[in-house]
Amino acid sequence: MRMVANTVRGKKVADVLVNLDFTAKKASLPIKTLIQSALANAKVLDIPTENLIVKTIRVDSGKILYRRMPAAQGSAHPIRKRTSAIFVELGEVAPKKEKKVAKEITPVGEVKPKIVKKVAKTTK
Repeated sequence: MRMVANTVRGKKVADVLVNLDFTAKKASLPIKTLIQSALANAKVLDIPTENLIVKTIRVDSGKILYRRMPAAQGSAHPIRKRTSAIFVELGEVAPKKEKKVAKEITPVGEVKPKIVKKVAKTTK
């Protein structure tokens, strides 16, 4: 689960849903349904869905189901069926602003004056 969650973190939701379709891991289907559920919750809350990203996704250990496997001479071996608890937080990305860099253009043949600091020396 954690391996698939790490590939999803920080990407756009639309890209994540497409990538999870082609991920050859068993964990991709539960994570995909969880992200679709979070996306549906965002639509219900009237949040624009085109700028959503997977802000955080965390996989923790869930309940452990204890079972027994019969063994020789009436004994039994323990089986622990582990589960996972997944937490997803979707965030909105602000549109990227273009940085405008103002450059001074000097005409050909003209030289910019240099600023020189004068330091006074003192002797003791």
